Amino acid sequence: MRIDLHTHSDVSDGTAPPASVVRDAAAAGLDVVALTDHDTTLGWAEAEQAAREVGIDLVRGLEISCTHQGRGLHLLAYLPDPTHPGLRDLLARIGAGRSGRVPAMLAQLREAGVAIEQADLDREGSRTAATGRPHVADALVRLGVVASRDEAFRDWLDAGRPGFVDRWAASVTEMVQAVGEAGGVTVVAHPWGRGGRGALPEDEIAVLAAAGLAGIEVDHQDHDDTDRARLREVAADLDLVVTGSSDHHGTGKVDHDLGCHTTDPEEYERLLARAAAASAASGRDTPEVVRPR
Repeated sequence: MRIDLHTHSDVSDGTAPPASVVRDAAAAGLDVVALTDHDTTLGWAEAEQAAREVGIDLVRGLEISCTHQGRGLHLLAYLPDPTHPGLRDLLARIGAGRSGRVPAMLAQLREAGVAIEQADLDREGSRTAATGRPHVADALVRLGVVASRDEAFRDWLDAGRPGFVDRWAASVTEMVQAVGEAGGVTVVAHPWGRGGRGALPEDEIAVLAAAGLAGIEVDHQDHDDTDRARLREVAADLDLVVTGSSDHHGTGKVDHDLGCHTTDPEEYERLLARAAAASAASGRDTPEVVRPR
């Protein structure tokens, strides 16, 4: 069984509709795929319909923008009730922060000599729940300012660059608890990726585990073999689920093809067991895995 638990569609910063992501996952030989768009569940219904049509299991999730000790950190949330007031309000605030900084980003880019207007951005994110930096990056590519999203972030949009504007995000501990109260489970996404081990030291993973974190995304393109081996040890010590995923964004990210990393079926079952326990403890009406076969 091949399981990919981290993908994005064009309702956040992917480049293909949710239905296409699901169909492409089936065509790539996956048995299970999770749709985990940034800070939104907007693509769930479309993905579910496609999953039933092509006969692939679908895990409904999202990737939530958080902060931890002054650094950005992403949290994968699986099978929470999106109507839970606490979770719903936090996601709304995150989305408002994402979209709210865009005018300031465009103004700063213009001050730096880039001829970019809101109309250029509108062409990039018409389906998104909240427009953000990836859509600004895509506009910069379209305008010929840069050749790729990676170049746009590196030269213009990352912290310290001319187009960067900070925004609000929930603390990761607060979000782990909110997702749990909504009957879902959380996995920290690519913890030692771009920020290296300093982004989330091992003792801080233990703090999150004590707060209710269910797992660590270990097998990811941003982790080298040494980091993966150590993260497996950390997960074993803390009884955390180990996942592997593509972090697929369509053409928005290179070398993140569907199924390039997968989750072991036994670890997947452990994750689902923890989701079932969280659902029961919450008393919420939580989504189940779509199993059309």
